[in-house]
Amino acid sequence: MSSARHVPVMLQRCLDLLAPALAEPGAVVVDCTLGLGGHSEALLAAFPSARLVALDRDKEALRLSGERLAPYGDRATLVHAVYDELPEVLDRLGIPRAQGVLFDLGVSSMQLDEADRGFAYAQDAPLDMRMDQTTGVSAAEVLNTYPPGELVRILRAYGEEKQAKRIVSAVVREREKEPFSNSARLVELIRDALPQAAKRTGGNPAKRTFQALRIEVNGELSVLERAIPAAVKTLAVGGRIAVLSYHSLEDRLVKQVLAAGAATTAPPGLPVVPEQYQPRLKLLTRGAELPTDEEIAENRRAAPARLRGAERIREDAL
Repeated sequence: MSSARHVPVMLQRCLDLLAPALAEPGAVVVDCTLGLGGHSEALLAAFPSARLVALDRDKEALRLSGERLAPYGDRATLVHAVYDELPEVLDRLGIPRAQGVLFDLGVSSMQLDEADRGFAYAQDAPLDMRMDQTTGVSAAEVLNTYPPGELVRILRAYGEEKQAKRIVSAVVREREKEPFSNSARLVELIRDALPQAAKRTGGNPAKRTFQALRIEVNGELSVLERAIPAAVKTLAVGGRIAVLSYHSLEDRLVKQVLAAGAATTAPPGLPVVPEQYQPRLKLLTRGAELPTDEEIAENRRAAPARLRGAERIREDAL
């Protein structure tokens, strides 16, 4: 288990975005998606006077990154939590506001690389996909028990899978013979269900279905819908947030929350905009920033990444 295999995506750009908010001694930076601790370790190293709070719902990730971050002693506080619980976590720790917040929404490399978790379509494994294996329904249960219409909706909405109906009718036919338990059978079924033309483009044909199941199993979009506004609320004035997303649904959600914070809420036509209607956020990225070609060449997992950042410029109106 070497940390070398995990290269944090757009690392330097994330550090640069957060840097102006983390220079003050005692600044608190929150890594909402600890994973193997790559971003966290870089934050602790780059900002020697900052304190890190890092969240992950995956106990194995907490254990491994705990070993990695041990040299930083009590500057790092690791918490078993889902990232929409950020306000409660800070509250419990007695931290009124954060100066920096980072989200890296990709599936952690560890989850993709540990065969028995069932995230990866490249190897056979039990269809689990839960980031926290102590709670919730597995991907196998979703496939075996959800009504066909609901499965089609999930594949279309979360996987942007154009062939959702074909795949689902094959799944329904097969699950009646024998419930799904392993990833290889699902991958094979998808290959067989897709028309030739659909197999020629866009990598492994199972990719979109696996993404959709993962999002459903972990409630990722509904968690994210709560988490980004909650994170913005925890920022001190002058504090900054950076969010890395990996597919258009996540990116759209992040864009909407940050854009709403950066817009005036005044009724149209006011000659002067009163303080309570002024924007709360200033956007730090023009649209979403993309990884460089060099980075993608070195780390193929960076390819779909989109980075957005914002700075808190005033308190919420009372």
